Amino acid sequence: MSGAGLSGLPRTAATAGRLVTGYWTDPLTGAVGVYDAAQGGQWSRSPAFPSAAGGLVSTADDFLAFGQMMLNQGRHAGERILSRATVETMTTDHLTPEQKAVSGMVPGYFDTYGWGFGVSVVTRRNDVAEPVGRYGWDGGLGTSWFADPREDLTAILMTQSAWSSPSPPDVCRDFWTGVYQAIDD
Repeated sequence: MSGAGLSGLPRTAATAGRLVTGYWTDPLTGAVGVYDAAQGGQWSRSPAFPSAAGGLVSTADDFLAFGQMMLNQGRHAGERILSRATVETMTTDHLTPEQKAVSGMVPGYFDTYGWGFGVSVVTRRNDVAEPVGRYGWDGGLGTSWFADPREDLTAILMTQSAWSSPSPPDVCRDFWTGVYQAIDD
């Protein structure tokens, strides 16, 4: 989604005009339809109750700057945005085995993932595109972002298409596999 910034910030006519339409696929018919219209939809105005846990709206450039700031241990364009310790805390798995065992997430998710403060964290490599230490988040409305400190890599996929299940769609898996296959040491 292209947009005006965090969901809690006021939208102006100029910035709301940068929003794109979001789509979804009907699981019964397979038909693609509008989930949220660019103009007049829920993301075109500031929410009554802003939430840092969901509903963020951003541009690809700003999202990339955020990912790079995380890789830079909290620094962006020479300025300290977050402390190094904050980034380390955000990107460290804080869940206990007991918490993972009773989670309502996708079955098997916590076999290879943990949870930091706001991001998922890969704890066991099970795939070429899932190295230990990679962190980020998949958004149910079609955005996938991860950063890999070991590779000094951050990448973002913005599809404008809501997921039809809790598991990532093939386009996400293909994108992340392609990102890691492109690494040329």
